[in-house]
Amino acid sequence: MISRNKKIALFFVSVILGIIIIFPILYALSISFMDQGEIFQYPPKIFPGSFRLDNYRKVLSTAPIFKFIINSLIVSSAVTLGQIITASLAAYAFAFYDFKGKKAIFIAILATMMIPGEAIIIANYLSIASWNWIDSYQGLIVPYLTSAMGIFMMRQYYLTIPKELREASIIDGCSSFKFLTKIVIPLSRPIVGALGIYVFLMTWNQYMWPLLVTNGPHKRTVQIGISMLQFAEAQSYGIIMAGIVMILIPSIFIFIAGQEQLIKGMTSGAVKG
Repeated sequence: MISRNKKIALFFVSVILGIIIIFPILYALSISFMDQGEIFQYPPKIFPGSFRLDNYRKVLSTAPIFKFIINSLIVSSAVTLGQIITASLAAYAFAFYDFKGKKAIFIAILATMMIPGEAIIIANYLSIASWNWIDSYQGLIVPYLTSAMGIFMMRQYYLTIPKELREASIIDGCSSFKFLTKIVIPLSRPIVGALGIYVFLMTWNQYMWPLLVTNGPHKRTVQIGISMLQFAEAQSYGIIMAGIVMILIPSIFIFIAGQEQLIKGMTSGAVKG
């Protein structure tokens, strides 16, 4: 048992670390309300003298920030849904079926996790270009509809589900697809939620791939679109920070709403081989 003094000490350490981690975000929020003189004032100001919305108005007039947010929401949601579907189906096969070469195929899938994304990005780009998918949603979405990590996470969780459930479903005449959708998926909500949040945030924060496959602002995502504020106003840090705050809001909301599922999903299935 942890003593009371140790609990208090751990609490204060956690609070201090939390403040250190969240301070850059809060400072960016504070700068977004400052004018140019306050930002470069010495000594630096932590809080604005008055909360001005001028920087946010300039963001809306300088770049179509809401269009970028909508693009990112479409791409991130589609990739998240796609990875949940493909990972669920593949993991189901590896967890509940016995077939020749199953271990070798699973190891080959895991081996792809060791390949850096930068090593295959040119091959992916050439494929997308040959299909005339440059500057399109499908070009942003299709290459990321599956992942080895998602298959691994789902498979590890499926292994914790008793095989007796599958045997009972066969006796009752339940098909494999019905067993997956009616029994396995509902039992796997923690890992599905964790995978969904992880994939959504990773896709939302993508930079290199959207930079390669988008040419115009109508399909750009938020990470690429925010650079338009830097080019337009090179020294206007208040405008840049206002844009950053606007694109952070959806991802922060998603994380806060699903943090419990993320923690449960990441720790589940860890003891099953």
